[in-house]
Amino acid sequence: MKQKILITTLATMAVSLAVGQAPADSAANSVALTADAVKADTAGTMRLTMKEAQNYAIEHNYSMQNASLDVQKAEAAKWQALATMLPQISASVDYTNMLGYKMNFSGMEIAMNPYLTMGAQVAMAFSGAQVIGWQISKMSVEMSEISKKKSEQDIRDQVKSLYYSALVMEETVALLDKNLENMNKLLESTQNAVKVGVSEQIDADKLQVQVLTMQTTISSTKRSLEMIYNAMRLQLGSDVNTKIELSQTIDDLLNVEMATKLLTEDFDINKNYDYQLLEQSSEIYKKQVTLAKWNFAPSLTVHYSYTKKKYIGEAGFDMTPPNMFGASLSIPIASSSNRWFKHKESQINYQEQQNTIENTTNALLVQHSQLKYNLASAYETFENQKQNTEVTQRVFDKTSQKYEQGVASSLEVTNAGTNLISAQSSYVQALMELVTAQIELEKLLNIDNK
Repeated sequence: MKQKILITTLATMAVSLAVGQAPADSAANSVALTADAVKADTAGTMRLTMKEAQNYAIEHNYSMQNASLDVQKAEAAKWQALATMLPQISASVDYTNMLGYKMNFSGMEIAMNPYLTMGAQVAMAFSGAQVIGWQISKMSVEMSEISKKKSEQDIRDQVKSLYYSALVMEETVALLDKNLENMNKLLESTQNAVKVGVSEQIDADKLQVQVLTMQTTISSTKRSLEMIYNAMRLQLGSDVNTKIELSQTIDDLLNVEMATKLLTEDFDINKNYDYQLLEQSSEIYKKQVTLAKWNFAPSLTVHYSYTKKKYIGEAGFDMTPPNMFGASLSIPIASSSNRWFKHKESQINYQEQQNTIENTTNALLVQHSQLKYNLASAYETFENQKQNTEVTQRVFDKTSQKYEQGVASSLEVTNAGTNLISAQSSYVQALMELVTAQIELEKLLNIDNK
């Protein structure tokens, strides 16, 4: 039962990791396995180390691509805000034809000939609000870049969890296959003993039931393993038919000493991406308070225009001055307290954000304490389950030998086999809990594992 619970837990975790994608510039990181290399594999197989899987996901994951696009959009908005403070130049060409009309001027008829009007205008508006708006847009770019780094961190952690989950599930399948092999040997020897009248048929039947149960469990575990690989394909942005092979083992990756070293790491809250986003958001709210103040300030607009008429046919009167310069100063006087209330609202928003930062700071400190406890507890459980599995394996081997020698009963063998499976399941679960606790604490501390 424990093993079935473990399989279900791992499969559910794998699917949830695939769905929960969310958002650092990885251009400097070399991607060990490129898209061209994958296409060159005619068998459609990706053989990956964990680092290669993480780097490949950073390059091809759709959420990561959207995070990069968000940075580009923020950059475009920043330059758009800057453009409002630069001169705006426009040109125009107009054609006018009065269809032969002649103007009577003191008894004189003046033909209104067709003409072209060509003009150019340069205008520039300036206010403090534009400067603040540009500063806010710059901060938005920085927020987008932080979000991108957070997305990269999330994807790396999700790929790491899935990689470990797949390795753990594969190890589970290997352990079950080994147990099935042992049970088949015992079943065969028991059936031979039944034939010669040394054992009863009920002993063979009990072992047969256990063998069938083991086969069913192995099939279920393999299906769960495929679910994990499907979740990894989603993270990698690869085709559903792509075969994934993991080139590293748990022994290659698991570093218990590094995991426990995290317990002594200081928590620098300023390195946490969630906190950085809140801090940046607070600065934007602060700028919006200043922006609301500038609504009380005047704004200046200056413009220059040049116009030239070109008559088609005989020349006519041209009373339009070719050069024109103007300036306009807009001074806000009264707005029925509208500007004042906007300023008050921006101050309240800023204060709320400060309260959120304070609350988040306390929450992150509490979370750090809890995650350290989780890691320490997971490490202790892992060591205990590791020893428990070794002892249970020795008990099963010894009981099997006694059974073959006719000293132990089939019930004792069955119980020893059940205990071994339970111990192995608990060990695998403890291993995943240790890895999960390590990943969560590394994420909070923003440990660079690239």
